[in-house]
Amino acid sequence: MKLDNYDRVLLAALQEDGRVPQSELGQRAHLSTAAVNRRLKLLEGSGVIERFSALLNPKALGYDLTVIVEVKAENERADLLDDMQRRFAACPQVQQCYYVAGEWDFVLIFLVRSMDQYVELTRELFFESGNVKTFNTLVVMNRVKAGNSVPVDDV
Repeated sequence: MKLDNYDRVLLAALQEDGRVPQSELGQRAHLSTAAVNRRLKLLEGSGVIERFSALLNPKALGYDLTVIVEVKAENERADLLDDMQRRFAACPQVQQCYYVAGEWDFVLIFLVRSMDQYVELTRELFFESGNVKTFNTLVVMNRVKAGNSVPVDDV
């Protein structure tokens, strides 16, 4: 889908606050509420907007520890890598999972309540899988910036 300036204004505003009323979106983009509604439906239907959700504070829910993990597979056979991806995606504590090029095969970002919980997850996800050769753990000391906003000003 080709985006115009109206779409970019709408997308930027929604990423800032997903609950902004369509009437306010219309004022920001200089569109009628009906035009905003049509555009949002098109953006959703085309997959530009994947979903609407709330951004929660992990610490407020007891997830005090963020851990970044690099994982190297023992065997890079497609079915084994697919199985790893399914296991990682199914784990609620895995916030992000990337299949990457380079020295490591996967990079995972975990939110956990404690180091004990992380150790248990390593047993479940890495040791029991049988296809993890090695992994490297990076413990986050300070969450400087975290988010999923996509730049829309130069699309």
